[in-house]
Amino acid sequence: MLKLLPILALAVPAFAADYQLKATPTTVAWGYYWSQAKPVLRIKSGDTVEIQTLLTNSPERLAAAGVAADRIEPELKAIYGEVKDKGPGGHILTGPIYIEGAEPGDTLEVRIRKIDYSIPYAYNSFSPRSGVLTAEDFAKGAIKIIPLDTARGVAKFAGNIEIPLHPFFGSMGVAPPETAGRVSSAPPGLHAGNLDNRELVAGTSLFIPVHVAGALFETGDGHAGQGNGEVDITALETSLTGTFQFVVRKDLKHKAPRGETPTHWIAMGLNPDLTEALKMAVRETIDFLVTEKHLTREDAYMLASVGVDFNVTQAVDGTKGVHAMIPKSIFK
Repeated sequence: MLKLLPILALAVPAFAADYQLKATPTTVAWGYYWSQAKPVLRIKSGDTVEIQTLLTNSPERLAAAGVAADRIEPELKAIYGEVKDKGPGGHILTGPIYIEGAEPGDTLEVRIRKIDYSIPYAYNSFSPRSGVLTAEDFAKGAIKIIPLDTARGVAKFAGNIEIPLHPFFGSMGVAPPETAGRVSSAPPGLHAGNLDNRELVAGTSLFIPVHVAGALFETGDGHAGQGNGEVDITALETSLTGTFQFVVRKDLKHKAPRGETPTHWIAMGLNPDLTEALKMAVRETIDFLVTEKHLTREDAYMLASVGVDFNVTQAVDGTKGVHAMIPKSIFK
């Protein structure tokens, strides 16, 4: 049996939440974002919610990989045992949350105030059917349980390999337009969802276009860390509890998800074709620079080339992602 280390909260300033939302069989959406999903919580703009999320893997598979029974969360066992309405995706998402006043055309600002670890381990796994490399390279899949040393801020991948912890939520999103129907949790989209953007840690904000009344926010797919690309289709998958503040922005009319960190603005591109995702990220960057920084389109395009980093967010979720990191420091 694997030796797992004590669990500690991520050391960030404390934020008192107005509400707590636990992950239960009646408060999760398993594998979908949907305009017709029934809200499990209603809040006002400006309210803060502490949201419990769970990793997506069966208790049986975790036990077979070496996790002791008392380390498998009872909430996970209950959800796997009781939830029958699943799919078309595979993520266990907590929500949806209805934010009063959010209307189509608005932008929902999701301020990620705090992230806590819930369990002292993560897993990484792959299969021959998914990821950048499939059966041609790997005939069989594998799973690895990775202890988290939160006191030292590292994941113990192997005896001589430690990965810095960098917790974030892989999936944060709102309901897509009604015409889209029930959308899989796997690919990201204009509703955000499974962005797998490792920059969206505590202290950052995600901006999402609102498509239906109330926005209907959901989150899950906790990661203790991840490399850009997420090439085998999973990160350091773990259960996290996040404290989020939700602000309805009537002054912003974003057409695609964007982000902001203390040091950068983030523009995003999403498309099944990686080149088209890059083009979208460049166009979103130009739009930001023209609208917010009042550059000409020509200067904005040139600045994107000389001063902005474009990274492959993930290449494994069907819809691929590219995110542009626009440094605040270049603006004097």
